[in-house]
Amino acid sequence: MQLQLNSLKKYQAIIIHLLVWGFIFALPYIFSLQWDGDRVPTEFARKILVLNIVMNIIWVATFYLNMLFFIPRLLYRKNILIYLAVNLGLLIGILLINRLVYDALGFDFPYSLNTALWHNALPFLFFVLIAIAYKTVSDRLKMDRKSKERESENLKTELAFLRSQISPHFLFNVLNNMVALVRMKSDKLEPTILKLSSLMQYMLYDTDDEKVLLKSEVDYLRSYIDLQQLRFGDRLRLNVDLNLKEDWHAIEPMLLIPFVENAFKHGTGMVEAPTITISLQAINGMLIFSVRNKYIDNDQAKDKVSGIGLANIKRRLELLYAGNHDLDIEKSDEWYSITLKLKLVS
Repeated sequence: MQLQLNSLKKYQAIIIHLLVWGFIFALPYIFSLQWDGDRVPTEFARKILVLNIVMNIIWVATFYLNMLFFIPRLLYRKNILIYLAVNLGLLIGILLINRLVYDALGFDFPYSLNTALWHNALPFLFFVLIAIAYKTVSDRLKMDRKSKERESENLKTELAFLRSQISPHFLFNVLNNMVALVRMKSDKLEPTILKLSSLMQYMLYDTDDEKVLLKSEVDYLRSYIDLQQLRFGDRLRLNVDLNLKEDWHAIEPMLLIPFVENAFKHGTGMVEAPTITISLQAINGMLIFSVRNKYIDNDQAKDKVSGIGLANIKRRLELLYAGNHDLDIEKSDEWYSITLKLKLVS
């Protein structure tokens, strides 16, 4: 069924053209049978019918010659005088053909150039103008469609690149955590590896879709937070409140983790009495997510990969949730906090 619809869509323009020209070709059959309300003699009606059919074929040729050749090669290139001259020559040629067909059919009354010019110049002008309008509008629609396709492809490419940035950065931080556990010969290494395995499974297999369930994204956050808590233990004061009253909504995958990741990265280390507070709630189709951590405003405390996640997430929010999010970032002497308000899509 889908294949048939695609085939129909592919030939839609051709079908429309055939229907329009079929209607035009039918007009001589309709009007040639009547002449001032009286039945026209059969022989005269046949001659008129043949002449009209020939002229209709000429109008079809006029339309497609202009649409396919004269307009793109002359009018689009600003060769207006040449375009007018070519069409004038075409009109003269049409009048000659009209005279030849008229003589060949053997009409009883003499050929009148003025009458022929009046009856043919107006249809000629009509079909030329129709060709210009059709070509201009159709080319504009094609350009707009291609522009949207390029924009869509560029968006997909950029989002894919931004996602690929998250995974190495995140993995880099987690592996650093595991190295620390190995050095401490901690018995927490095994559960850490299991948590990491769960996280990697989500990153590799569950984030290929454009959207994931909010519940899945929050479960991922919980696993990440648990992994970090295994590392820091009592040295870190951690307050977590992930309240999901509406867990059926969809969200862009890996959207929230950079905020949490940055909090652990810059809210620990040389920070005195490190404290991180993470809260999330989804109410009435609105996600409110906040992360708050102590930090040291010291350039020496930053490394060359600092801030990758935050710059990344800002760009993704602009691309995916333009007009549907509000990101507030506040810095004080020792506190760094972000609050994200996001309109969710079920």
